[in-house]
Amino acid sequence: MATEALRAPATPPAKPRRRRGGGVRGNENIAGWLFVAPVIVILGLFLLLPILMALWVSLTDWNGQGSPFTADVPFVGGDNYTRLFAEDGLDRRDFMTSIRNNMYYVGIVVPVQTVLALGLALVVNNRMLKGKGFFRSAFYFPSVTSSVAISVVFLFLFANSGAVNKLLGLLGVDGPEWFADSRGVLHLLFGAVGVDTPPGALTSGGPFGLTWWDWLAGPSVAMVSIICLVIWTTSGTFMLMFLAALQNVPVALDEASTLDGASRWQRFRHVTLPLIKPTTFLVLTLGLIGSWQVFDQVYVMSQGDPAKTTLTPAYLSYRTAFRDFDYGSGAAISFVLFLIIILLTVLQRRVMADRDEPRRARWWRRRVPEGS
Repeated sequence: MATEALRAPATPPAKPRRRRGGGVRGNENIAGWLFVAPVIVILGLFLLLPILMALWVSLTDWNGQGSPFTADVPFVGGDNYTRLFAEDGLDRRDFMTSIRNNMYYVGIVVPVQTVLALGLALVVNNRMLKGKGFFRSAFYFPSVTSSVAISVVFLFLFANSGAVNKLLGLLGVDGPEWFADSRGVLHLLFGAVGVDTPPGALTSGGPFGLTWWDWLAGPSVAMVSIICLVIWTTSGTFMLMFLAALQNVPVALDEASTLDGASRWQRFRHVTLPLIKPTTFLVLTLGLIGSWQVFDQVYVMSQGDPAKTTLTPAYLSYRTAFRDFDYGSGAAISFVLFLIIILLTVLQRRVMADRDEPRRARWWRRRVPEGS
């Protein structure tokens, strides 16, 4: 009996039973959802739901009377979007004119404000500079001032008898009529070299209802004044971002590169710029988004004039919806603008992505087989 008892298989120990949802650990998911539920509800009610409602309005011919969700409102589908791209008419011409104006605006504002902000940050970050607090406040002050108030001040500065034209007069230059001259800057440069009339090849046709001569007009004189205003008011904010990034650059790397014989430009190019690349991407992205959404400066200073050369998609959406009472087309313009911003942001992210990422994605090809 003792031998049989020894030969009998041992009974495996009983596994401890898991507690179903008991304790603090078991309720972590529920507690997490309870904590984020108020934010989700608020974002859903005041962000996601209005976006979906606006998307529905862009598919209708709502004129602002009554509710857009009743059966009396005509449903037009994609007609509001088709008129912006495919149908000849005033809607497409105005929209493409606003896109052209905003393209020149973005092409000048984003690079200039980024370079200026980085330059100001380098100046303020200089160890030998005295009075850093004063310069930080002075550079950042325009960014915290009301854009409407600064726009009104710039209206007086760029008036026909304003301070800018007075200063140009002291230099022997006749200042232009800033908010009355609809000619583009490139057209003015062409006129300076004797090209006053456009070639026939540039006026006979062009994409999206505008001639090639219109696309090559460049920003108008009025748009240049708005560009100067925006660059002056936004560079301070981006300066602080660059300044925070520069202060996080290890001093040891800069000193090591100095000992290796690197010049100041080489240290800036090969040490500083790579280390502040995430901040540069952030500044470029915020600048791109903000420049495509420019509205208040245009509303206060020009309202799209002269001759629609300062018209932007954001202001066109407002004017179409709240002045022409064509809320469907106005909502369609805003959604097209949203898609443009998303596409350009994704493209910018791809351009600025690290070149080593595709190599890391193929790590499995370089794995050593087991047993080798």
